[in-house]
Amino acid sequence: MPALPLPALHASHGGSWAREGGTTRPISKGEAVMAAADTPQLILNAPLLATRLGYPDLSGLDLLELYAFVHPARFVVPTPKGLAHALGLAEPDGDSDVPRLLQEAAAALLEICESAQWPEREGAWTSLQSLVRMRWPWSSLLTARIRKPERAERWLFTRLPEWEEAPEPAQPRQIVLDGVAVQDRLAQLTGSTAELRPGQQAFAAEAAHAFAPRDRTARPHVLLAQAGTGIGKTLGYLAPTSLWTEQAGGTVWVSTYTKALQRQLRQESRRAWPERRADGSRPVVVRKGRENYLCLLNLEDALQGGFSGRAAILAHLVARWAAYTQDGDMIGGDLPGWLGTLFRQRGVAALTDRRGECVYAGCPHYRKCFIERATRASVGADLVIGNHALVMVNAARGRDPASRPTRIVFDEGHHVFDAADSTFAAALTGAETIELRRWVIGPEKASKGRRRGLSARLADIASYDEAGAKAITAAVAAAEALPGDGWLQRIGENAASGPLEELLAAVRAGVYARDESGGQDAGYALETEAAGLDGAFVEVAQAARMALAELRQPLIRLGVRLEALLEDPPDWLDGPGRARIEGARHSLTWRVETLGAWESLLDRMGGPADPQFVDWLAVDRSDAREYDIGIHRRWLDPMKPFAKVVLEPAHGVIMTSATLRDGEDWHKAVVRSGAPEIDVQPRLSLHASPFDYAAQAEVLIVTDVPKGDIPLLSAAYGRLIEASGGGVLGLFTAIRRLRAVHGRIADRLARGGLPLYAQHVDPIDTGTLVDIFRDDPAASLLGTDALRDGVDVPGHSLRLVVMEQVPWPRPSILHRARRLANGGGAYDDTIIRARLAQAFGRLIRSRGDKGHFVVLSPAFPSRLLTAFPDGTPIRRVTLEEALQRVSGHAQGTAADTVEDSRPLF
Repeated sequence: MPALPLPALHASHGGSWAREGGTTRPISKGEAVMAAADTPQLILNAPLLATRLGYPDLSGLDLLELYAFVHPARFVVPTPKGLAHALGLAEPDGDSDVPRLLQEAAAALLEICESAQWPEREGAWTSLQSLVRMRWPWSSLLTARIRKPERAERWLFTRLPEWEEAPEPAQPRQIVLDGVAVQDRLAQLTGSTAELRPGQQAFAAEAAHAFAPRDRTARPHVLLAQAGTGIGKTLGYLAPTSLWTEQAGGTVWVSTYTKALQRQLRQESRRAWPERRADGSRPVVVRKGRENYLCLLNLEDALQGGFSGRAAILAHLVARWAAYTQDGDMIGGDLPGWLGTLFRQRGVAALTDRRGECVYAGCPHYRKCFIERATRASVGADLVIGNHALVMVNAARGRDPASRPTRIVFDEGHHVFDAADSTFAAALTGAETIELRRWVIGPEKASKGRRRGLSARLADIASYDEAGAKAITAAVAAAEALPGDGWLQRIGENAASGPLEELLAAVRAGVYARDESGGQDAGYALETEAAGLDGAFVEVAQAARMALAELRQPLIRLGVRLEALLEDPPDWLDGPGRARIEGARHSLTWRVETLGAWESLLDRMGGPADPQFVDWLAVDRSDAREYDIGIHRRWLDPMKPFAKVVLEPAHGVIMTSATLRDGEDWHKAVVRSGAPEIDVQPRLSLHASPFDYAAQAEVLIVTDVPKGDIPLLSAAYGRLIEASGGGVLGLFTAIRRLRAVHGRIADRLARGGLPLYAQHVDPIDTGTLVDIFRDDPAASLLGTDALRDGVDVPGHSLRLVVMEQVPWPRPSILHRARRLANGGGAYDDTIIRARLAQAFGRLIRSRGDKGHFVVLSPAFPSRLLTAFPDGTPIRRVTLEEALQRVSGHAQGTAADTVEDSRPLF
């Protein structure tokens, strides 16, 4: 295939290369910047290239943008190698060969547009006409290659299918699963050629007990099952799940903490269920929070002028994707994770419903809405794949009580506590209060967008119902007391306006007055206990509480009027209107509850502390810039509300994980399940990993890299990555140290053919970073907490995990309170062992995996070593010894001749 004769530019940490006239030559960063500024260049991933060159204004003919236009909703790893694989081209032979590949890839993508077999042709010509007007760099090259269709193409909003109403599902039958049938179903799912796994069979048998009929009201069957990596727990619980849904006719929710496991579950579920039933419905539905899905009304607004400049181009590329997406999931679905980062704005977030502004049936696209389709599909599904937060929110305030989950499998069960902690929290902050103001009042002054306040959203109700109209007017007037646009700047200038801004100003002043960091942590949040507050602060807090109460009361009255209208509807209220009122009533209930929680929080200021809660004041900062201020409340034990809201209404609940219990202790796992709060004794089940950790893994505690010495820490990381030949996952407890280490070693490693990527450095989302890492065995990846858990990279791409230090808990006010209530240092140790176990779990994902787990800690406490699986060799070694062992593994040798390596047990 002839290459496109346009200049191409590539840069990595190893250098820069340009190609023009069939010749590629190395160039300096300065030359690369000048070339990019003078002539549009073929490039790949403009933000990443801009970071490499230190030229933030870089632009050009980005092949990722072209790929998103030509193949919307298709996966590609956004690297030269990934692009080559996606297009069936030869991989580039090193960085210097990448410009040639860019020319060939551009030619291949443009040629697809001329093909009669292009599957994504529909809508392309119409979209291109808009992109031409926006002067999208690729538009001139595409115009000559995409022919005008003979008939006008359908508009996106007419092409999308409508969801259909379905009858309310019947209650599931009460059955007891037959043990033999469960094992037969497991054998069917694993296949006749699969190896026999006794651990998986035992797990499936235990999981089946959770589906038995409930004996007493509010007393579900609860199973806590620790299943080591390699057991095959996914199919282990899908076997009884699929059998129960088939025989009982009910729905089971499987909840995860990470999007990676959601994707894996969707793949595994295809063994048990077809893509569609005979009637066209889906037996398996993936559900996420509303903020994950494309909002069609937001998209329409963006396409019709709500977005400008580069953001408008993004909107048209998203519209291309919307026509081909499976479910409209923009965060972790089939929208490329890298697409939003190409445009350097929060454009993707602006196209979702993150502000709770949905007008439900009042939306012209309501019958085509991706969110509503997923919600309705889940009611009649056999299996709903969700996440922990969604399951909890759905149980707490789901719009339809009949659709709330009653049979639940919590995979990644060790994160249920964390999810509950966030779900049942209260935060009275500037960001939260201004969103409430906008929801009540609507757009103010020069605000853009389609946001509508209560008056516009319920205009027909107000014109019909006098009491409802008065309630709306009172609510709008009361909402004026909430922070408005520019609140943070006014507080910084000592010009707070209104009782809530005055409260936030008092919070800020109090936090800074009590700050004892000495400015050492300028990039991080500051916080102080909500205790010992002076009289002036208490007065300001009470004034803010009264202002919130004045808003809550009319919202309550409005909710009563809406309920009355639903019970005795006027003649003009049709089905869509009824649905709109139900949606508004649901939104009102949520906000009334939030206001009540805020009032309760403020009422406690200056009074005795409630022992069930932990309250504190905080100023949130990022890179020394303040972005929010507020008062926070968390449950000391969030499993108390979890037990009442989620467990008590359920009939059967399974919590499973490879790291559910701490060592040999089940007691802590039982307490953290919430089961004791409703007087339920859970069934306990333990299934050890089948992996031979003695032969497959080795833990190395490196004792001669001093804590806090960035030059030595950087050198250790660089040498370990070189010794391993890449394939390293580096885990940090602080973003600042991660950036410092990356900055010292990335260039040198790249020149040796070992690319290094990093969270918080590279302008790439975490999911895409993991995809890049998985795709290149020579690559290494540095990250923080998000990479310690839920990253599944089996095989040769991950063969060394390096932790920069013992992952101590951050000494926050919340942690201190829980530490005091749960045994002091023993509580810390439990957290640390769990983090170590989760990080170690990234290393060995299959029987063929081998590798090392390295902790750079001169004084690693021996009591934490039980975090690692039984039989795993653990040695305290110098860095030189660790390098020999890692290098020996990389070269395929045992490297067992190192002297003075001291096995601990």
